[in-house]
Amino acid sequence: MAPVMGVLAAGQAHAQAAEPVADSGDTAWMLVASALVLLMTPGLALFYGGMVRRKNVLATFMYSFFALALVTVQWVLFGYSLAFGKTHGGLIGGADFLFLDGVSLEAKGSIPHLVFMAFQLKFAIITPALISGAFAERMKFSAYALFILLWSTLVYDPVAHWTWAEGGWLLQLGVLDFAGGTVVHWTAGVSALLCALYVGKRVGYGRERFIPHDLPMTVMGAGLLWFGWFGFNAGSALSAGKVAALAFVTTHVAAGAAALSWTVAEWSFRRRPTLLGFVSGLVAGLVAITPAAGYVSPGASLVIGLISGLVCYGAVLLKEKLHYDDALDAWGVHGVGGLLGALLVGVFSQAALNPAGADGLLHGNPALLGKQALALLVVGAYTAVVTLGLLKLVDKVVGLRVTEEEERMGLDSTQHGEAAYTS
Repeated sequence: MAPVMGVLAAGQAHAQAAEPVADSGDTAWMLVASALVLLMTPGLALFYGGMVRRKNVLATFMYSFFALALVTVQWVLFGYSLAFGKTHGGLIGGADFLFLDGVSLEAKGSIPHLVFMAFQLKFAIITPALISGAFAERMKFSAYALFILLWSTLVYDPVAHWTWAEGGWLLQLGVLDFAGGTVVHWTAGVSALLCALYVGKRVGYGRERFIPHDLPMTVMGAGLLWFGWFGFNAGSALSAGKVAALAFVTTHVAAGAAALSWTVAEWSFRRRPTLLGFVSGLVAGLVAITPAAGYVSPGASLVIGLISGLVCYGAVLLKEKLHYDDALDAWGVHGVGGLLGALLVGVFSQAALNPAGADGLLHGNPALLGKQALALLVVGAYTAVVTLGLLKLVDKVVGLRVTEEEERMGLDSTQHGEAAYTS
């Protein structure tokens, strides 16, 4: 009997040893990273808020802060389950995690499942808030609230599942998106462009100068975004190890390089370097490095940053020539930057740096570039079709745009009954 009990005990011990166990160091880092990513949404509120006119600053803040609450509730109820539940054909998650049922302290990788869920939530929050930069100063708040709820459910959650969830069809294909170039910035950018075109130009656009009311506020927001982005990218390693260190460094290098190239381009083109241009460039670099951060070398991140600063600056100039009103350059920075970064993963990625990745074009594997382009095409088309449908639906249900009189008075007073400044 004793030998049998010994064998059973050994078997139980082996089974217990085989179960994944959360690592305290990884857990601590991911809690910090989650908090850093959360900080990015208030940072975005400041970044966007400083660029609008003073009569619209609170309404612009509200876009970001309301997303913090609304998307959190959506994520708990069903969003996380749709994005990361058991796959159905690689297209969408099931009902496994509704109301976070089944999401507790069990290990997912080397961290508790709850921590993974919370980290991913912060991405889901900021993505629809990014879109608000396109239609700032003219969309009804009721329309915004309904739009982002539907958009998060029908665009963000499925695309996150395709790209990041176990069994997602883009993940199975071998598409790489380290921290959200396609899932976050490309989807938000495409939707932002469509929103700008569908909602239409602000009253006086092309005739009046829309001067940012508080550039120091925008600069403060950019600083918070840069700081929080270390959690966004380095946290996407999901552990406190070598890949997190790589992503941390590449993130910083790309931001600095893009800020420099945008500033030099602006200095050459307009004869004056501006602080608004500098911070726009650093955000463009952060966007472009996001899909590549854990797959490329610091040297490659320098190149990605330099290119993204120039390309995104060009995209913003093109807006002036095409006369569409992307108020805060959500498409020019996030859409174009996300597109560029996702493609450059296919050029610079090195499997030697991260075994979970793959070699790109410069390392003998041109097929990766093709996969990245296919993902951008499919995700872009899907996002565009769904976004256009949602805009038509919301417009019919509650109306998208404030009246001309309300727009001239400002959204702070007409939508929220408040004023940011009393004198």
